[in-house]
Amino acid sequence: MDDGALCTLDELTELVGTALSVDYPGAPTGRVRDVPDQRVIRWYVTRGLVDRPVAARGRVALYGRRHLLQLVAIKRRQAEGASLAEIQAELTGATDEALARVARLAELPTRPRDGHGTAAPLPQRTRFWADRPAPAAAAAPVEPAVDATVLRGIRLAPGVTLLIEDGAARATDLAAIQAAARPLLDLLATGAQARSGAGGPHDSSGAGGPHDTDEEKP
Repeated sequence: MDDGALCTLDELTELVGTALSVDYPGAPTGRVRDVPDQRVIRWYVTRGLVDRPVAARGRVALYGRRHLLQLVAIKRRQAEGASLAEIQAELTGATDEALARVARLAELPTRPRDGHGTAAPLPQRTRFWADRPAPAAAAAPVEPAVDATVLRGIRLAPGVTLLIEDGAARATDLAAIQAAARPLLDLLATGAQARSGAGGPHDSSGAGGPHDTDEEKP
């Protein structure tokens, strides 16, 4: 960047990133940006770490060589662990030569130039919101996954079978399973007896009276 050259905030941000692409370990913590964006640069200006813009083109602020030196020097010092208060105390009022030593910039980065010596324009930003998205490629049909789980049946009582996944229980667990199911089996047996008793009157045999119902078997 030539001494008299001016750039916009977008161009300044790009130049700072180019300058810090060499021999720069990055920010020491995740709370500090490796490369300052436009919002951070404006905040640096408000706080006095960076000079105010030197000129304006219409409503567009313009920055110069000193701004680039200040920003790169700030990031170099932050990478060394210095706080912003320490950096401001050191760099406020520093000459361009002192800033260049801290920034470790022998030559300032510049934008590429054409054959006439004019700086080439920055790449045009795409208007992604205005472009029609490309049609999505047809996705290949996906066959549904088949869960081929093998089940094992454990007969707990006549008409009652428990299904479990094969291998989920060992042979030594069968007795425990049957013991745990005993209250349910008893309840089922009681309900079956109640339903059979409600089906009609008991047969009688003379003076003997009604037949006794079968005793509930344990």
